[in-house]
Amino acid sequence: MTTALITGATAGIGAAFARRLAADGHDVVLVARDLKRLREQATELHDRHGVEAEVLAADLSGEEGIASVEARLSDPRRPVDLLVNNAGFGNKGRFLDVSMADELKMLTVHCEAVLRLTSAAAAAMKGRGRGGVVNVASVAAFVPRGTYGASKAWVVQFTQGAARDLAGSGVRLMALCPGFVRTEFHERAGMGTDNIPGWMWLDADKLVAAALSDLARGKTLSIPDPRYKALMGVVKLAPRALLGGVSSKAGRKYGPQ
Repeated sequence: MTTALITGATAGIGAAFARRLAADGHDVVLVARDLKRLREQATELHDRHGVEAEVLAADLSGEEGIASVEARLSDPRRPVDLLVNNAGFGNKGRFLDVSMADELKMLTVHCEAVLRLTSAAAAAMKGRGRGGVVNVASVAAFVPRGTYGASKAWVVQFTQGAARDLAGSGVRLMALCPGFVRTEFHERAGMGTDNIPGWMWLDADKLVAAALSDLARGKTLSIPDPRYKALMGVVKLAPRALLGGVSSKAGRKYGPQ
């Protein structure tokens, strides 16, 4: 029996990873801030799939929370075979409208926590000669769009660089770049979603299935939908000046800063 640890596990993409991995017979370690929701989720997964479901309440915007998950990932008595770094959030507002405290909190969750948890997991996995890490980024990583996009771009570059360094070790790393997924993400950020075209929405369970398939095939970058793959192909060809203007307008209309 293998074990997967998922951050941001109680909703959206994280919850979809937890459901799929438990259904496939993996024990799970569920990480989020809300202990009550974690316990409810763990009970449901255990009862439905017969797996062990451990809970770890941790706020990854602070030192104590990051350190507690690092310690769990490094525990040789309870090895973690797959890490899904999914925790994240968006801020509503343009640059300089968002407080510096909130900007730094985002960088802590999206960058520092991902760096430290990936490092803790990969070091333990390398010693065993096997394991995997999925770092959830966003298609926003490929367009110039404020702190959110910049932090997700860092996740992509870091993950692919670390994957190259660990090639041949038995440890696989992959950056997952979804588009719009119906989760609590926008609600928590106070963002409306009525103006987002229907074709841009992705199903979380299908997204996770595609991501796990890409990880099994050894991909270091997963854009798990043909619509977004085509869109990102156009983005690569667009002039940066034009792309910056379009991205700024679309970001204000649809997404986080």
